[in-house]
Amino acid sequence: MQTSRSDPRITLKPARRRWRARLNGHVFADTDDAIILHERGLAPVVYFPRQDVAMEYMGRTHHHSFCPHKGQAAYYTLTLDGDILENVAWSYEDPYDPVGAIRDRIAFYPGEIELYEVDDAVVNPHHHHREPQAKADATLPRREIDEIVQHTDSGDGVAQRTHWPANVETPRPEDRGG
Repeated sequence: MQTSRSDPRITLKPARRRWRARLNGHVFADTDDAIILHERGLAPVVYFPRQDVAMEYMGRTHHHSFCPHKGQAAYYTLTLDGDILENVAWSYEDPYDPVGAIRDRIAFYPGEIELYEVDDAVVNPHHHHREPQAKADATLPRREIDEIVQHTDSGDGVAQRTHWPANVETPRPEDRGG
């Protein structure tokens, strides 16, 4: 890991609430483990853990940038529902030690992606009474539900992911009573 001395202009804080990223109504990132980076003179930035981002929609680009306080950033293009947003996300894969907590996390440009907080108590029934070990266990049912929702369309014929194959057969005409 590269090192840089601590910079008082940058602070990292765990988010107090769940965060989501959405494009055209499709949620592709959802976490209760976001980190908010505050850098003096700039808007706060939400960093999502990669495991909470649908990385199958993200493609690494050749674009890079350098920050003297964080290190080199790699960029990603989001391809979702026919929309292609180039270099809309970035990640510090080898950040300087003082901001090492953003390693393996991705941030999005809020002007391109809708980023919003969610009351965890509304979407997670175990929110108020879970213990640290129970936290991981409590997210499993939500993930299963999210998987089902992503494969279900909203009535317009469009789903966030490819529809699952049918698990029943269409009745034959003689079975329909006709």
